[in-house]
Amino acid sequence: MGAFADAVNDRFREGLAERRPGFEWTREHRIAGTPVDVAGVTPDHLVAVELEWRRADPADNAAKLFRHIHEGRVDRRVTVCQVFTRYYDLVSGGVSSKRANAEFVGRVAARTLSDLSYHAVAFDLDPPKRGADRPTGWTEAADGAVDRIASLIE
Repeated sequence: MGAFADAVNDRFREGLAERRPGFEWTREHRIAGTPVDVAGVTPDHLVAVELEWRRADPADNAAKLFRHIHEGRVDRRVTVCQVFTRYYDLVSGGVSSKRANAEFVGRVAARTLSDLSYHAVAFDLDPPKRGADRPTGWTEAADGAVDRIASLIE
């Protein structure tokens, strides 16, 4: 993804800063060494936004975050928004087992860890393959996902 992923992450960060100005929004925020694509921080709350473009195992990074939270490496309430592109949608309807597994891990972690909430967010975008053009309407799709994320932040 490269430059396009950076542009999307910037759009998410900027959009969330506009919609939720009480947070300090950054890209590539690290939690115990694990990078998060976009994060918003206040003294008592961390919002972690992880964008899943076409990862083979989207549960992996989120599971690392949940482990760090469980181990006490985060000293505040955490909201994880795992954002899935249409890459994880099935032509026949529904979502791939990769996305279903990631969402399952997130729901179980949120039920288990008292200071964690988890939300799967749809990003209405077909991610281009490396070197391909940016899809038409990507800014509108990104803004729609940002609106959904902002509405989930308590």
